[in-house]
Formats: sequence, C-alpha cells, structure tokens
Amino acid sequence: MPNERHRLALTLTLLGLALNVQAESTPPVYDLGTVTVTATPEAPLGTMGADQVASVVTLDAMRRYNRDTVGAALDLLPGVTVATNSRNEQVVFVRGFDARQVPLFIDGIPVYVPYDGYVDFGRFTTADLSAIQVAKGFSSVTYGPNTLGGAINLISRKPTRELEGDVSLGFGEGTTRQASANVGSNQGLWYVQAGAAWIDSDGFRLSSDFEPTATEDGGARENAYHRDDKLSFKLGLTPNATDEYALSYYRQHGEKGQPPSTDPSAARYWQWPYWDKESLYFISRTALGATESVKLRLYHDSYDNAVESYTDDTYTRLKTSGRGSLGAAGKSVYDDRTLGGAIELRSTRFARHDLGLSVQLKQDEHQADDTLKQTEHFEDTQTTVGLEDNIRLREDLTLALGATWSELRPETVDKLTDPVPKPDAQSAANGQAGLFWDVAQVGRLYATVATKTRFPTLKDRYSLRLGTAIPNPDLEAEHSINYEIGYQGTPWGRLSLEAALFLSDVTDLIQQVNDVEDDKYQMQNVGEVRLAGLELSAKAPIGAHWELGGNLTLLDRENRSDPDTRLTGVPDHKLTAHVLFRPIDRLEALLYLQYEGSRWDSQTVELDSYTTANFKLSYRPVEALLLEARLDNLADADYALADGYPAAGRTWMLNARYAF
Repeated sequence: MPNERHRLALTLTLLGLALNVQAESTPPVYDLGTVTVTATPEAPLGTMGADQVASVVTLDAMRRYNRDTVGAALDLLPGVTVATNSRNEQVVFVRGFDARQVPLFIDGIPVYVPYDGYVDFGRFTTADLSAIQVAKGFSSVTYGPNTLGGAINLISRKPTRELEGDVSLGFGEGTTRQASANVGSNQGLWYVQAGAAWIDSDGFRLSSDFEPTATEDGGARENAYHRDDKLSFKLGLTPNATDEYALSYYRQHGEKGQPPSTDPSAARYWQWPYWDKESLYFISRTALGATESVKLRLYHDSYDNAVESYTDDTYTRLKTSGRGSLGAAGKSVYDDRTLGGAIELRSTRFARHDLGLSVQLKQDEHQADDTLKQTEHFEDTQTTVGLEDNIRLREDLTLALGATWSELRPETVDKLTDPVPKPDAQSAANGQAGLFWDVAQVGRLYATVATKTRFPTLKDRYSLRLGTAIPNPDLEAEHSINYEIGYQGTPWGRLSLEAALFLSDVTDLIQQVNDVEDDKYQMQNVGEVRLAGLELSAKAPIGAHWELGGNLTLLDRENRSDPDTRLTGVPDHKLTAHVLFRPIDRLEALLYLQYEGSRWDSQTVELDSYTTANFKLSYRPVEALLLEARLDNLADADYALADGYPAAGRTWMLNARYAF
C-alpha cells in the first residue's frame, strides 16, 4: 500500500495537476454568513486572502461540476470523502472525522440534528448558496463546541444589483426532474433575496455489471426514489456602510425510499414519508464606534422526520416486530428543536490586534414517538465562551490565538423504557494557535495547532439502538489535538497550488464495546486514534483553450487503543483530475475523473477501489443562457460505498440555466 501511495503522489507531481475548485469568476458572497479565522476579513472568499485557512467551494464550481447537493459539492475537495449509507443518506468525512465531529452550519449557525448530530447532506441543495467553507482542524472559536475535526459552513446569497436572479431546469435518468429559481434586489438601504429548488427522482439505474440477488434484480434500483423541495427568503437592512441586519427563513421538505440491502439476510424495507426542516435566523453586525463592532446571531430550527418499516418489497404492511422493525407500530417519528443565539464583540482598538469575544447558548430538544405514545423526551443546554486575538506581528506575518470554554448541561431525560438517571453537567476548555506568513508574489505558508472537543450526542448517551445496546448517560467528551502545516499560492506563473500535511491525535473516542451485558453493546470512551495525511491541490491553464487539474488525498488512520479493530468508512487515498477544453468562448467540454482506494465497511468486509469518469458539454447560444448535457460514470463502473448498497451506473442529465 505505501508503494501505491508513492506512485499516486509521483504521478500527480509529474503531471503538475491539481483541482482547485475556486473559480476564476467568483460571485459575491454574503459577508454576514462567513466565519473568518485570521485578521483580514476583507479578503475575497475563495482566494488567497488572509482570512482563509479552510477549503472553499464557490458557486461557480458547484455549477461547473453540476453539484446539486451539498454532499456532492463537498466531494470536490481534497481531504473530504462522501458516501451514501444504508439509510440512503449522503454522509461526509473530513480527514477521517465524521459529520458529528465536523458539524454543519448555515451562515455560522449550527444546523445538525440535535438527537444524533448527523445530517443527510443529500437533503441540502446548493441552488441558493454562494459558497461553502470547510475548516479542517483549525477552526474559528466562534463555531462553538463539537468541532473536533473542523466545521462545514454553507454561505447563503446576497444580491448586489437592483434586480438579479437565475432559473434552471433539468431532466435525466430515472425520470429525474429538477428546477430552481433565485431572485434578488439590492436597493442600497435594504435588500431581498428569495429562492426555490425542487428535485424529484424515481431512483437510479444500476451498472450493467451488477449481479442480481433475491432482493435486487438489477436495472432500476429498488425503493431508491427521493423528492426534495426547498424555499428560502432573506430580508436585509443596510442603513449605513458598517451596519447590516438580516432576517432569513428556510423551509425544506423531503421524502425518500431506503433501498434494501442486496444481501437478503440484511435487507430492511423502510421508507421515509417526510424529512422536514424549518428555520428562522436573524444575523446582524453593528459598529460601536471606529474600532468596535458587535455581531449577533439568533436562530430557531425544527427538524421533523418519520420512518416506516415494512414486511417486504411491496411496502403495504407495516412490520411491527422482529429484525428490521421500528417497534409495535412499525413507525418512528422524531420531533427535534433547536433554539439558540451567539453574540460576538470585536475590537481593533489596540494596535496590531484584532480581538474577539463570543458567548453562545444553544438549547436542543428531542421528542420521539411510535405514533401510539411518546417514547423519548430529552433536552440539553450547551454554553460556550470564546476569545480570539489575531496579532499582526508585521505586515506579512499574523499570529492567531484562540481559547474556549464549553459546557454541556442535561436538562430533561425521559425514556418510556429502560429509564436512565440524568447525568451531571460536563465542561471542556480548548486552545489554539496559528502562524500565517504571506510571502509577496508567492502565497502563504502557515502552521497551526488546535485542541478541540466533541460532546456526546443524545443518541450516544441514551439510545437502545433498537434493543441491541445499553444506554451510557455518563459518556464524556471526545478530545483531539490537530496539527497542520501548509502552503497556498501561485508559485510559478499561472499554476495555483495548495498543500497541507496534517496530524490529529484523538482520545476518549466514543466506540462500541460488545458483549457488555446479555450480548448487548455499549458506547464507551475507549478509543485512541491517530489520523495523519497529505493533501495536494492545484490547477493550471494550458495555452488559451485548455485547463488541467486534480487533487490528491493520502490518509493514514491508526487505531492505537485497539490495533486489531479496523477503522471503517474512509479510503486511505483519493485522486481526482479534470481536463477542461474551451475551443470557443461559447463552448466548453469537461472531463472529470475520480479514483478512491479500497475501504473497510466492517471488520470483515472490504469494499473494492473504484474509478469513475464524468463528461459534460456546455454551450451558450446567448450570454444569459447555458445549455448542458452530461454523462456520469461513463464506463458504467459497478461499485459500492456501503456493503449491499451499490452505487449508480451510467446516468445522463440535461440542464438549462438562464441568468439575469
């Protein structure tokens, strides 16, 4: 395996390729939604500005590579692994950390599900976004707790003209239909932005190389439908050059089937009649004189979803007992709520210092029932105090320091079966430091170290896992120390290059301990893991008509507490490359290749490596109209990212987008 990694690295170096997903023409970004790290927040997002250590996916990149969901967009980045799990959810890993350890935010507001800390990245569309930030290891203290390995921040749009917008339509494989529309107006003293997106698909076609089983006969994937719609609205006031106040509303509705495993012994027949999210956010920035400002975030989120278990693939009779059942009613309904706020005071009063003090309060509530009776009711309160100081040691050298104190306080623990006592509150303190050197005409060199914490979720502490586990209300926080050295810049001509070496030591990792009692397992703080790796990313135009690029990720994960237990879900290398050809201004051809190494899905099952190729033609008959035709998985590769759940074979899609 080491030789294979070396060959991959040498190949990338010789080709001089790397994919930098920051487009040359970056649309304006909603400043209130960004979360900065270092001391120059005026730098453009997605460039080599001093506020960015994280990776960025711009709107241009999402459009060019047709990444319609957040999960698909994140897959463009080095260090990120995206898969679809057994629940037909898009899951994301960042440098080996899962979504509970690298949580999701919208405009700096946490949006992960309170009960288990996860989100389905396939339910979040990208049509109304201006960019995605991904902080890895070293992230702003204003994100709050639970950023053990980083943070993912979706940045919404803000209009810059009196009238602007776009409309898109698409049709493809599996009777997939999609549409989106965005319209905005900026009137100087106020602005308004609205968006709508809709996706409806009966599923996808499997590879022609797939071998049928008793639960999947090939062709169209069984029970793989999904339907999603999203509405967004934002109203903002800008009374002067420094102050801004914005109220945002989001509503998402989704429903989906959960394909059964191709292994009949593991097949479950589940459907999700709704996966809904409704949000109300208020964000403001107010200047308090020439050197101080205050930023306020207030938010309320509701998460409602239901799942139904059936006896067979006719999906007509609910399964009320036995393996694959959700209980006596054959249904499970979740009703989760989050209420919170954060206030951040910034000051540049002292020469060469950019000081920040933040205080956050977040209340999570989870209620569950089986449509017959309430089965669970949990409430938590999380509090965080953070302090940052970005010190300009000289014009080209910045030292970024940060410290936080966080507390998790259980408020309500009510279980119908297997009641557990309410645990005591727990707290954690963390610190971080980063040194950033901006070299004229070359780029930036940096080195960072950060200690981070993730508190156990409600599910970690209290869940029976459908009768297979013992609750552990006394679970404690996971801890990590994240180190990184890196470079970002344009070292030669028009070659853009980004490189990072990273290492994370994770302790008190929450892992499953088997046979604790009567063949049941329990989640315990027993894990110690070391994550280390390399990321390379660059791009270069070749002449007037070509562009070449690609990225490389090498990841080594070591289970130091139990070397015989495999770490699952993530390959140890990932390589992408693209070739862009633009023979005339109005015509563009794009070939995108992705290779991922093998990965362990369980202690006994290793999934094969795979390579996919996507091809797209784009044509602009007039400046405002773009027509696209694409084929994904050109070679019709048969592969799986979870055992028993094969990925889509060759698929086609047609799109049209009009901008004004």
